[in-house]
Amino acid sequence: MKPALILFDIDGTLLLSGRAGLRAMTRAFEQAFGITDAFAGEHFGGRTDSYLVSKALQKAGMPDTIEQHDRFRDTYIPLLAEEIQHPGTGHKGLMPGAKELLEALDDHHHLHLALLTGNYREAAEIKLQHFELWDFFEWGAFSDDAADRNALVPIAKIRAETYDIPVEAIDRVIVIGDTPHDIECARVAGARSIAVATGGYTVQQLRESGADDVLPDLSDTKAVLALLV
Repeated sequence: MKPALILFDIDGTLLLSGRAGLRAMTRAFEQAFGITDAFAGEHFGGRTDSYLVSKALQKAGMPDTIEQHDRFRDTYIPLLAEEIQHPGTGHKGLMPGAKELLEALDDHHHLHLALLTGNYREAAEIKLQHFELWDFFEWGAFSDDAADRNALVPIAKIRAETYDIPVEAIDRVIVIGDTPHDIECARVAGARSIAVATGGYTVQQLRESGADDVLPDLSDTKAVLALLV
């Protein structure tokens, strides 16, 4: 039984929110800065909220400052809490096997779970609380920590020490996500990547992006566990 730190992405990996995040971010940017459709044409998959806000600010010719980011985030969080209640568009719900896998991992105490997500921490909590997954995660690395997703695995490893995660687990990090950005952030940090084709990328595209393992989804709990234990 080899200990491991398993870092889960949220959107497209554990759940889809019916585009609640996009709607809330669009509304927040308009309310905070008076710019409509600030994220039109932007591909959200695998990007951090902070990265997306920086791009929107730059596109609008506005200063990309901490104060601007704080203003946006403070506007966005309550709007997300509102939007997540609506049916939305596209798929809204848990990804196949997501909850069953998390429940099964509860029995493997040598495997330590955390989040690695482009969401702000408060946004992650809103989404996971809505789908009753928040209690599986005590901590994580979030958009609040870095706009560059590639910085999040090292941040998670440092943070793991404060949660008394064993060194053996911190030395064996596994990132589970649905985009090439998840795969890249694992690779640059020397972590292993397991990609699932439940977001916007196919199995073939994820393989070509260099994932260590690729699955169509998380529905085969035993198969996923075999890759983790």
